[in-house]
Amino acid sequence: MNRFLNMNPTRLLSCLLVLALGFGLTLSLTSCAPKAFTRGEYDAPEKQNLLNDSWSETDMQVVVKAMVESLVNDPAIAKAKLPPLVMVTNLQNKTSEHIDTQNIMDMVRVELTKSRKVSFVDKEARQDVAEEYNYQNSGMVNATTKKGPGGQLGADFIVNGRLDSNVQEVGKQKTIYYKLTLNMTNLKTNVIIWTDQKEIRKAYEKRSVGL
Repeated sequence: MNRFLNMNPTRLLSCLLVLALGFGLTLSLTSCAPKAFTRGEYDAPEKQNLLNDSWSETDMQVVVKAMVESLVNDPAIAKAKLPPLVMVTNLQNKTSEHIDTQNIMDMVRVELTKSRKVSFVDKEARQDVAEEYNYQNSGMVNATTKKGPGGQLGADFIVNGRLDSNVQEVGKQKTIYYKLTLNMTNLKTNVIIWTDQKEIRKAYEKRSVGL
């Protein structure tokens, strides 16, 4: 300490500047260093997720819940003597985002199955089933237990649909609108016997994000 007090003022100022520059450089390097998420914890999937303006699991849960409630209360399902056989097919993605539409339709199928009001034909398993038929009829399986073509049940209805979006941005304000439309078509007549849609809109405000 006494060394600095007895130092020439010009030299003292130079030393202080060097120290200040070194401290500033250290802070700059620290703030520019790569950052990573190093600690996490489990969170409830049902908890609302609006961390960013993209399609989220909360959006999926909201629209699927509405569609399933509408479908199971339709007379074609609610008043059926036996649970109709349904096949879930494609959901078109007409948004500007990359959205896993198969994930949405999987949730629709799961929630409808939980209702016990419909049963499902597994379109995705057809190739596996055909290969298993071939194996069971190759002579490797006991004849009393083997399965083969001709015993499957045909679907009564097909469920498909489309996901649309519209994005509007003015200044710092941004809104994202989504609309999920589902249809259920009678396979025998090709007539849409049920259709419904669920709309959601999310509003965001652009803010500066500091380091």
